[in-house]
Amino acid sequence: MLSWVNRFSICCLLDNHRYQSEYNSYECLVAAGALAVYKAAAGNAINGLHSFQQQHKDWLFGHLSYDLKNETEGLTSNHADGIGFDDLLFFVPRQVIFLSGNRVEIGTCDDDHQKIFDDISQTEADEKRIVSKPEIKHRIPKQEYIQSVNALKAHILRGDCYEVNYCQEFYAEGCTIQPVFVHQALSKVSPNPFSCYYKVDDKYLLCASPERYIKKAGNKVLSQPVKGTSSRNIVDKKLDEQNRIQLTQSEKDKSENVMVVDLVRNDLSKVCKEGTVKVDELFGIYTYPQVHQMISTVSGELKENISLAEIIRSTFPMGSMTGAPKRSVLQLIEQYEKTKRGLFSGAVGYVNPEGDFDFNVVIRSIFYNASSKYLSYQTGSGITFYCDAEKEYEECLLKAKAIEQVLGV
Repeated sequence: MLSWVNRFSICCLLDNHRYQSEYNSYECLVAAGALAVYKAAAGNAINGLHSFQQQHKDWLFGHLSYDLKNETEGLTSNHADGIGFDDLLFFVPRQVIFLSGNRVEIGTCDDDHQKIFDDISQTEADEKRIVSKPEIKHRIPKQEYIQSVNALKAHILRGDCYEVNYCQEFYAEGCTIQPVFVHQALSKVSPNPFSCYYKVDDKYLLCASPERYIKKAGNKVLSQPVKGTSSRNIVDKKLDEQNRIQLTQSEKDKSENVMVVDLVRNDLSKVCKEGTVKVDELFGIYTYPQVHQMISTVSGELKENISLAEIIRSTFPMGSMTGAPKRSVLQLIEQYEKTKRGLFSGAVGYVNPEGDFDFNVVIRSIFYNASSKYLSYQTGSGITFYCDAEKEYEECLLKAKAIEQVLGV
């Protein structure tokens, strides 16, 4: 199915890798081709998305770039962006495919479901490998990263913010890869519940995200921020369990997590009925192939007639990738990071014809521009006053481990 959908110039494959959750709607959801496309730069993009949704009232797939912050918070960005995804893009697909267990449903405007099923069944999986081994460079040298973390801690001491998510880019130039193969390899190493293969012309997102940004089902909306990470020990189960227990007891991770939970509660309260925003789960520990994660769930009941655009404006960018208070840390992120985040720490997902939706947080991802042969991935961590800069740097490397394993670097 992945090799088949890759034939289209625009496509999206969302895969939860069979993770069991009461909040899951589909095991795998695929959008192929485009009947209509809306894309825009930050400015009036979100209002334009609302008009596009009202015009079509159909399935929509697409993305929100992190740099939509310039619209939601009235900011600017001056850093370079080597990949070039639009700030916002959504499309009405020609075909939508739903996979759950042993059942496949195909939606198409061509009314030729059997032909699509046969084409997918007869498509051979693409086995091409990485053509040139990428030479990965660090956008921020380690010593500069440590200096920046200490500078951010000084901002926290002055009261400019409580916590800031600080990220760095790793990149390669003149790199040739086969995106389908790389995504399959990443999915094998790190099969996370919000994985995504997303292609817009020559730009690719190969995503192994463990995090949900926001989901709407009927009049209920929920967000599941991730804050808190510890490494796995696959060889020694006893040590692996110790790592998991240490995460449950980590005051640093719990303080980071609860700060983001408070930020999410505040964001949701703007669009939810008074008294309905609640924390369904605080400090939940979830185990993935590469790491243990601390995840909380926050939900609320929406006010009447709240639109997708209003929800995005109130909650984006997501608190787990910014910090608190949001506007202050967005300014600090721009000051201390060296690259535009672009689609990294943005969101990819779908909106169904009834207006329900589900979006991930774009992390643990490879970005690739096939025309410029530029490959990039970014990682970050939550900086608090009591954090250790060396350990934060190591956490960034830990989060990049699966990506580097797949790329062979």
